[in-house]
Amino acid sequence: MLNKAIPDHKNDFANVYSMITDAQSRAWQQVNKVLIELYWNIGRYVRDKVEKDGWGKGVVEALSKYIVSENPLITGFSARNIWRMKQFYETYYGDAKLSTLLTEIGWSNHLHILSKTKTIEEKGYYLQLAAKHHYAARDFARLIDSASYERTLLANTKLSTALAEFPTAMEGVFKDSYVFEFLGLPDNHKEHDLRRALVQNLKKFLTELGPDFSLMGEEYPLQVGMKDFRIDLLMFHRGLNCMVAIELKTTEFQPGHFGQLQFYLEALDNDVKKPHESPSIGILICKTKDEGVVKYAMNRSMSPAMIAEYETKLINKSLLQKKLRELGDLAFETSDMGL
Repeated sequence: MLNKAIPDHKNDFANVYSMITDAQSRAWQQVNKVLIELYWNIGRYVRDKVEKDGWGKGVVEALSKYIVSENPLITGFSARNIWRMKQFYETYYGDAKLSTLLTEIGWSNHLHILSKTKTIEEKGYYLQLAAKHHYAARDFARLIDSASYERTLLANTKLSTALAEFPTAMEGVFKDSYVFEFLGLPDNHKEHDLRRALVQNLKKFLTELGPDFSLMGEEYPLQVGMKDFRIDLLMFHRGLNCMVAIELKTTEFQPGHFGQLQFYLEALDNDVKKPHESPSIGILICKTKDEGVVKYAMNRSMSPAMIAEYETKLINKSLLQKKLRELGDLAFETSDMGL
């Protein structure tokens, strides 16, 4: 414990600590860059040997054992990992756009991408996501397991006119459905159960929402006329520079739900929004939705809002991929995601 007689140097100490953490971050980035470049070069070397000299399983096994025999302290060069390095090189070789991102993320996250994704478009999406936002391996694995790519792509195809014309590009910001498997809610949960559970698991909730979201308030109060109202969750999105009102419904979507959300957006823009901020956006997250009803409810709306579903268990990726095929939208460019 610091002696109380010593003057308060909290800010000075914080500055020194910041220097340490910044240096650690730069050191990690440099070490990671060298490591990923090494794996790339080994992958290229092994690929060439397989093609030119017929290297196979036995030779790579012998290579792995040789490395260990030369220095038992060197780890990470099992035969399986060496084959992964070859796959790593073959996957991104010749793709100048994606290859610039490779040293920006750790090997664990690379392995998640290589083993859990199929198309180069999907790989590109997750590479950009990891490079820009530096997810921990566990959080990043969950993003892939919960089919963030497919759910985001579906949302991009359903942006309302108001969202499509928003001052900032919307692609990649929202999801068509949100997965809350981390809440452990019973099947008969109520809206207040859902809201409280999301706040209690705020870190995981923000990861699921996506980058740049932060919580402004739970049951955020609004006063209109002589009446008091409360928004379930009021968020702020730094990238869009606007408030995002989230309304939760544990039932099927009804047109009246959307009217309530529009009312909240009008009140926010008139009474809460600051002059430099963009118009408020609304997200209505309900248990289920009929796309036909949603379309009719939003057809003439000028409010920047979207309707999404939520799940309390991980979604079957094949079902989402089927939806995408039906929309004819698998030809997707990662540059349009707005990550």
